[in-house]
Amino acid sequence: MESVEVLNAPTVSRADRLDRLPFTKRHTRLLFGSGVGWALDALDVGLISFVIAQLSITWSTDASALSWVASAGFAGMAIGAALGGLLADRLGRRNVFALTLLIYGIATGLSALSWSVGVLLVLRFIVGLGLGAELPVASTLVSEFAPRRIRGRVVVILEAFWAVGWIGAAVLGYLVIPTSENGWRWALLIGAAPAVWAVLVRLRLPESVRFLEGAGRHDEAETIVREFETEAGVASPPAEGGAGTHAGAAPAALRSRLAGLFAPELRRRTLAVWLVWAAVNFAYYGAFIWLPSILVAAGFPLVRSFEYTLIITLAQLPGYAASAYLVEKWGRRLTLAVFLLGSAGSAVLFGFGAVSGSVAQIIAAGMLLSFFNLGAWGALYAVTPEIYPTALRGTGAGWAASVGRIASIAAPLSVPPLLALGGAPVLFLVFGVVFVIAAVGAFLLPELKGAALS
Repeated sequence: MESVEVLNAPTVSRADRLDRLPFTKRHTRLLFGSGVGWALDALDVGLISFVIAQLSITWSTDASALSWVASAGFAGMAIGAALGGLLADRLGRRNVFALTLLIYGIATGLSALSWSVGVLLVLRFIVGLGLGAELPVASTLVSEFAPRRIRGRVVVILEAFWAVGWIGAAVLGYLVIPTSENGWRWALLIGAAPAVWAVLVRLRLPESVRFLEGAGRHDEAETIVREFETEAGVASPPAEGGAGTHAGAAPAALRSRLAGLFAPELRRRTLAVWLVWAAVNFAYYGAFIWLPSILVAAGFPLVRSFEYTLIITLAQLPGYAASAYLVEKWGRRLTLAVFLLGSAGSAVLFGFGAVSGSVAQIIAAGMLLSFFNLGAWGALYAVTPEIYPTALRGTGAGWAASVGRIASIAAPLSVPPLLALGGAPVLFLVFGVVFVIAAVGAFLLPELKGAALS
């Protein structure tokens, strides 16, 4: 590998040494290792929308009962996100990441054996526990290794793996689920792949250097930093000393960690990011979990609705690509707000398109909604870990995600009554208003483009 000039001095901290490195193959392996787990998460969440659409026919179950299946998963995600963030600050990012993948991968496989809505509901809750804990932990780990100048872009690229997984869910929904009455079972069995991936993740990913330093494990932290420097062709400075205090010597109480999120210097950003997370979760999951079922209700055959959903889902990838570019060009806050406002307009167009029955309008508006909505998700995941110091980063990201998941519990439950009230136009008008509220919250967040993680 081509050599680069020495960037470090003995007095430079390990965090600064990581921040100043070029992006290397070791960064790529970390991003890919975390991203595949992220994609498998999306595969699992996306599959449930197609499963619900088929079960409403094969089990002759009404929409309100099936809405609880989706909400049970989100209830588990709310609890999992809060606990996962706390455990990540206590036990390490990598360990929690691997454990949560294992939990929800096994539970997804068991979901394929469900014989009733009640059993499926319980297993989806367990799936949610693992899934909810994994996402904020993965984004925290990646953000703590990414070079400062491209940190936002790297985290958006990580979030883009969500689109890969959701497209995979749409492909399974289109090719596997309609093949037989048990097609949904085979699809869920495929979704159990994270249980195998978890073992590889545990063995290959490095632990966060910032976490190791906070835990007093300086030798391990130094080894990891030097491995990244060697990969980049950057000379390492003399080994740093420092005993530090092990995080386990005096573990902070849960109450103290949560109180830390509302310290005077963090209170406003915590409330703002919670508002954005809640609004985005409500509108996104309300729309996309029910998308195949809404198209079936609009008069399209099951297979055709799955086909349209697959096409609409493909627009998520360019949305992430645009967001990855703009978070370092415009900054996190403006990018997030613009994509949320674009989501609002697209939602309204889609709602009226579903009533008109115009396939062109449904697909065009749906693709715009995918583009803007998932671009907003990328910017949100980029900004969330940045606004908290290392000791609270996992907790802050986890609780923001947890608050969002609480909103996502209500989202699937709200769809049937809103559809009964005024059909798709009223439903998607509500989602549009919620996206606008999220955009207001985005403008209350600090702009940290190019800033070092505290």
